[in-house]
Amino acid sequence: MSPTSQLPPTPDFDAIETAARDAAATAARGDVFTLIGQMSYSWSNNESLLVYFIMLLLRCDRASALIVFGTLNTSRARVDLVQRLARVKLADRALSGELKRLMARFESGTRLRNDLLHAMFTVNEAGEITQTHAMRLEERAKGLRFGAAKPMDGARIEAIRHEIQAMNELNRDLWRFLPGLEAHLRTVEARGPRPGA
Repeated sequence: MSPTSQLPPTPDFDAIETAARDAAATAARGDVFTLIGQMSYSWSNNESLLVYFIMLLLRCDRASALIVFGTLNTSRARVDLVQRLARVKLADRALSGELKRLMARFESGTRLRNDLLHAMFTVNEAGEITQTHAMRLEERAKGLRFGAAKPMDGARIEAIRHEIQAMNELNRDLWRFLPGLEAHLRTVEARGPRPGA
């Protein structure tokens, strides 16, 4: 008796590819791929701006900030650096609070971006993307959970569209924030070091 395989059944690729050639299925998949591309584009533009936060907070040139940015190989590490530097460099509570809110908005977009880019996609017989399976472990009170599935339905598509818009608005807000951060840090530098610093 042969052992039962733990693998899922191999997809019927020929049937899926034939169905995917259908104009409606192709358009639906194209819409999902376009949204994922737009999400990635908007998120990347925001992450890239962290270079300027690092440059201002470390009081270094752009090349040095790019080296620090590139050396930290995750967005989480880059955000952590910006937040930690802000704790010791920003004397203005309002400015510090706004920076925290901006970083929280970026992290919200990061969660959705990671959810889409680090997932396995399930396709039905018609070639339509029906759901995603997260390719990460989640620690829960009752143990570990792997591969949480989420439907790629109208509500999820709308949530992705909403987050793309939020990422685009965040980009404008980051650009608006940077000149104020620069001015504040120049003022602090002109005053000299704080006693005990």
